[in-house]
Amino acid sequence: MKSSPIPESTAVVQDEVAALPSLRARKQQIVREIIWDAATDLFFKNGFDETTVDDIAQAAGISQRSFFRYFTSKGDLMAYTLTTYGDQLIAAIEACPESYSLREVFQETVLQVAQEAVAHPRTRKVIEILRNNPTAAATEMSRFGEVQALVARSFAKRLAERGEDSLIAGVIAGMTLQVTGVMVRWCFEHGQADISDAMEQVLATFERIFCSDALPKVGANTRPCDAMS
Repeated sequence: MKSSPIPESTAVVQDEVAALPSLRARKQQIVREIIWDAATDLFFKNGFDETTVDDIAQAAGISQRSFFRYFTSKGDLMAYTLTTYGDQLIAAIEACPESYSLREVFQETVLQVAQEAVAHPRTRKVIEILRNNPTAAATEMSRFGEVQALVARSFAKRLAERGEDSLIAGVIAGMTLQVTGVMVRWCFEHGQADISDAMEQVLATFERIFCSDALPKVGANTRPCDAMS
């Protein structure tokens, strides 16, 4: 007896369920966030160098052994800030409609991730930790190349359809990471909660720099800004 074909709607639901993280993965993520929240509070209050892994484990309510199941070191915790940031950027890029131009993807991604960061109560503490401790800042940036490559891969998927090479994807990924970080810090420094106006200023500045009619055209008779359209 032939089995009945699976209805299209059922197949879609099955695909969506398969894409969801497992219960174990969700629990692991919750524990990571608990550890990171505890560490952020301690780094902010006592200092990065002065805080030990044992301090963090006790504050998070776990053993040192459990800590090392999730993070390899105190420095790995700081790098977690950047890798999480990269995951958010990738999710925002992939959520943009296929019809979006590269400029629209860039704008939407930066706006969404920066706005979420500004609204998160932990972000201000992280900025202060990085500002006050060169070791913490250097440790966080140790994963920058890795995160940029992952973000570039997401842009490359879109650019491949347009025949662009990996250079453009890498450049846009670097711009996305840096501009988002600068805008978040700017918002805290100037007491701004809404970054929409700041985003418009950034885009207008880019257009003045790269899209001036006085600039020579490059490549196939295009200016640098044309790649963003």
